[in-house]
Amino acid sequence: MRGQGGIQMQLSPEQEAQQIVASARNMKVARLKQAKDESEQEAAVYRAHLEQEYQAKVSQNTGSSGWNVKRLDIDTEIKIQHLKDMNASISSGVVRMLLNHVTTSWNKDKRGQAYLGRECGATLLCKGKLLMVDEEVT
Repeated sequence: MRGQGGIQMQLSPEQEAQQIVASARNMKVARLKQAKDESEQEAAVYRAHLEQEYQAKVSQNTGSSGWNVKRLDIDTEIKIQHLKDMNASISSGVVRMLLNHVTTSWNKDKRGQAYLGRECGATLLCKGKLLMVDEEVT
């Protein structure tokens, strides 16, 4: 029996060593898992931070784009009003010039000399209104 006791004495430290190695392996696996979880958490926080920055830039650019559209609308309205005002101020002059041009013709006198004359009773349609021109338009 003595032989078996010696074998038991040799197996005992080997079993202890196997337990130590298994425990170390388990601890290593647990540490790797913990490190993986921590890195995934840090990556998620970083991704969330980047997404937040991206959304802030998108909303900032969208806001400025909306402001640009509003500014362009205002500028366009101002220019349209300016053109309407200019049209109102010069339209009577343009009508007068057209009437003068339409009612003036080149005539020849008895000697064959050309001179500008005016047609009497000319009728024009201007802005949907019928105009009678019987007198000289200047």
